[in-house]
Amino acid sequence: MSLVLDPTAQDLLFREARTANTFTDEPVTDEQVQAIYDLVKYGPTAFNQTPLRITLVRSAEARERLVQHMAEGNQPKTATAPLVAILSADNEFHQELPTLFPAFPQAKELFFSERPAREGAAALNAALQAAYFIIGVRAAGLAAGPMTGVDFEGVRKEFLDDDHTPLMVVNIGKPGEGASYPRSPRLAYDEVVTTV
Repeated sequence: MSLVLDPTAQDLLFREARTANTFTDEPVTDEQVQAIYDLVKYGPTAFNQTPLRITLVRSAEARERLVQHMAEGNQPKTATAPLVAILSADNEFHQELPTLFPAFPQAKELFFSERPAREGAAALNAALQAAYFIIGVRAAGLAAGPMTGVDFEGVRKEFLDDDHTPLMVVNIGKPGEGASYPRSPRLAYDEVVTTV
């Protein structure tokens, strides 16, 4: 094999992992979420920036408020998932750069003094971190149901502020009965990879 990672772990993280649409009622603990974050925080980003912010929606009242902003097809699964997380990008991430990237603390002012530059960098790097987060959920033996069928502006106003841009909502838990659709096709290596 060309991969160092154990085949069982490969299956857990990729080949057998699926997006879940239903979940059991087994709770997802704060300890599990912390373990997920403590693993995936090491995923690479530009300048080690860490713009991803995770808002855990636990209370029934907050869940009701969130469900109102979900697309109709996403409402039932968001209402019943053991845990729901709003993943957003902090557009003021640059304030932490002198600590997070001490090799080049000037990056804060040199590259990110203007809001449009920060928003672009935050969106890209938070999206990378969101992908790591989903893989981390799988590494914890849980399933993720990431969704972008969301009224993002409504979610921002309801749960965030003007400095945070919502990226997706993720349902998290143990997969329930009929949790996943049949596996969809993927492009082959030769359809994706070009050598120049």
